[in-house]
Amino acid sequence: MSWCLNGGGWLMVGATALVVLTAVWAVTRLFPTSVVADPAGILDARLARGEVDVDTYRRLRAELAGTASSVEAHR
Repeated sequence: MSWCLNGGGWLMVGATALVVLTAVWAVTRLFPTSVVADPAGILDARLARGEVDVDTYRRLRAELAGTASSVEAHR
């Protein structure tokens, strides 16, 4: 073989692979994919953290479901 990978050749391949893998890792950390949170999930989390009370949670949940008029009619 004319391009025999003796000790120095394998070292160069390993170093190149390391550089490429480090670059890929860095790009994925610097530019994470944006996760679009659904409104219901955000509302659930706010209730769990105590940011909204149960009545407000139910009202907002009904508005998200499109049944706000039926909730308001029962008040």
